[in-house]
Amino acid sequence: MTENDVENELLDYEEDEVDGGVVGDGLGGVVGEALTHRKEGPELLRAIVDCGFEHPSEVQHECIPQAILGMDVLCQAKSGMGKTAVFVLATLQQLEPVTGQVSVLVMCHTRELAFQISKEYERFSKYMPAVKVGVFFGGLSIKKDEEVLKRESPHVVVGTPGRILALSRNKTLNLRHIKHFILDECDKMLEQLDMRRDVQEIFRMTPHEKQVMMFSATLSREIRPVCRKLARYQQFKDFQRRILVATNLFGRGMDIERVNIAFNYDMPEDSDTYLHRVARAGRFGTKGLAVTFVSDEGDARTLNDVQDRFEVNISELPEEIDISSYIEQTR
Repeated sequence: MTENDVENELLDYEEDEVDGGVVGDGLGGVVGEALTHRKEGPELLRAIVDCGFEHPSEVQHECIPQAILGMDVLCQAKSGMGKTAVFVLATLQQLEPVTGQVSVLVMCHTRELAFQISKEYERFSKYMPAVKVGVFFGGLSIKKDEEVLKRESPHVVVGTPGRILALSRNKTLNLRHIKHFILDECDKMLEQLDMRRDVQEIFRMTPHEKQVMMFSATLSREIRPVCRKLARYQQFKDFQRRILVATNLFGRGMDIERVNIAFNYDMPEDSDTYLHRVARAGRFGTKGLAVTFVSDEGDARTLNDVQDRFEVNISELPEEIDISSYIEQTR
C-alpha cells in the first residue's frame, strides 16, 4: 500500500468542534436499529437518552455503524468531536459479559484520560449492571490494582500501557479473552519508543481474532504506517491477507500459523537476525522455505556465518520448486 493509499483510507474529520453529542433522534437514527437487535440495545439507548445528547457528530455518524459491526477502525478527528463515544458504545453493544474474563482493553497515554474514559463506560453502562469496568495506571500501588482485578473481575479494562503491561506480566491481568483492542490518542503512545514497545508487547498477548480501533486528534506521517501495521498484522494473523512486508520489528515474537515462505530481500546483519527472520516460516509442525538475496561479499560472509553456526547447507535457489511441499493443498 502506498502512502497515498494510506492518506485516502484514513478517516479524517475537520468540522467545527461540537460537544460530542450522540443522541435523541440523532444516535437513534445512526445506531438505534443495530442496538435493538441485541438484548443490550434498550439499556444503551436509555443511558444515551439520559445523557441528554441531541446530535451525532460526523465522526460518530460515520464510525459507529462500522464499529458496531466489529470492523477495525483508524480514525483521526479533532478534540471535542465525540471519539470516545464511538468505541464506548460500540464495545458495550457487542459485549457479552463472562465472569472472570476481560473482553475490552482500552489504553491511553495519561492517567487522567484513562480515568475519564472509565467514567464514560460507567455512564453508558448504567443500565447494564452485569458489566464491570476497571481502570489501572501508574503512580498508585500495583498491589491495590491486583486486589481490584481479583475481587471485581472487570469485563472492561482501561489503563496506561506501563501499568497494563506490568499487570499482564505478573499474570494478574489475563488478556487471552480480549475481543476489542482500543488505543485512544494512539499517536501519543506510538511516538514514544518505550511506550510503543509496551503497546506492541501487550498487543501480542491478546488473541489473534479481535477488533482493533485506534483514535487520535493528530497523526503524523511517521505514525500512520505504525497504526496501519497493527491492523494489517492482525489481518495477516486472521488469514485475511497472505503477503506481509515488514522490517525486523516483526522478526521476533510472532506466532503465526501457515507462513509458508520467508523472503530476505536484504541480507540480515548477523546470524541471530537471520534465525529470527526465517523461523517465521514452517512453524506449528509445517514445512517452510526461506529465500535470501545475496548481493555482495558482505552478504556472502553473513551467509557463511549462518551455515557454520547452525551446521546447515544453504544451496542456490533451483530453477523449479515443488510448491506442494510447502503449501497445504485444498481438499
